[in-house]
Amino acid sequence: MAALTGLSGATGQDRLRAEAERLREEAARQLNTADRRAHFWAVVDICLGFPAALLAAVSGTAALATADARVPAAVLALLSAGFSAGAGFLRSDRRRVANKRARQAWAAVEAEASTVLAREHVDCDALRALFDARQTALAAYEGGEP
Repeated sequence: MAALTGLSGATGQDRLRAEAERLREEAARQLNTADRRAHFWAVVDICLGFPAALLAAVSGTAALATADARVPAAVLALLSAGFSAGAGFLRSDRRRVANKRARQAWAAVEAEASTVLAREHVDCDALRALFDARQTALAAYEGGEP
């Protein structure tokens, strides 16, 4: 970024504009990727959580029904525990939320880049703000609170 501060004239403006365009394109790609990942993790969360809850209910019912159903109930309870452990290990709910947060942050980067490119002159301060927004979007994947 330090190399950009001394740019002047049409060539410098072209470089700043090209960098802002590159950031806008990156933001559009990352927004799409974060959207697909959020959808994927939502599906994983449902595919692990729903069977775990269903199997736990069925195993409890089977265990209470008859003495002969206790072995199948134990197998169902083990399957339920396995699904629950898998969901806990993968943390799909947190990953989904992190990707939703990243999607919003990348949308903000894309919007800011479009605003910068709509101006007649792109300055270094606007490009620095874009890079700061990009860093914020990258940090959104870490899964902490916004």
